[in-house]
Amino acid sequence: MTKVSMNTDDCTGALHPQAREGIRLFNEGKYFEAHEALEAAWRAETGRIRELYQGILQVAVVYHHILCGNYAGAVKVYGRCMKWLNAWPESCRGVQVGQLRTDMEQVIAEVQRLGPEHIHEFNRSMLRPIIWNE
Repeated sequence: MTKVSMNTDDCTGALHPQAREGIRLFNEGKYFEAHEALEAAWRAETGRIRELYQGILQVAVVYHHILCGNYAGAVKVYGRCMKWLNAWPESCRGVQVGQLRTDMEQVIAEVQRLGPEHIHEFNRSMLRPIIWNE
């Protein structure tokens, strides 16, 4: 997977307060609420970091679809979120983006293995928290 070259300033500084709240909610397993908070951060930002928020909020949507048994939605949004996440280095503003990508690849592989008929058997323990160092 190819990473897009970006200005190092994109990954310096702090996350938007709503992004921090979104990650906290995500890590509590409140994926719908996490999406809402991350979307607020995305709307408030003007720089490229908003694209990272877009990727993370899409991960929350994938997880939400999985928990609702929506196979097609999970697979579709997975493609979108990886498009956003692949543009970022391993770590950005304390978020371990590389680990998040790895987690997503494992999750979607299991979703695809189960297929639409068995997505309800998905092992929720595979939905890992976002590793983030404030």
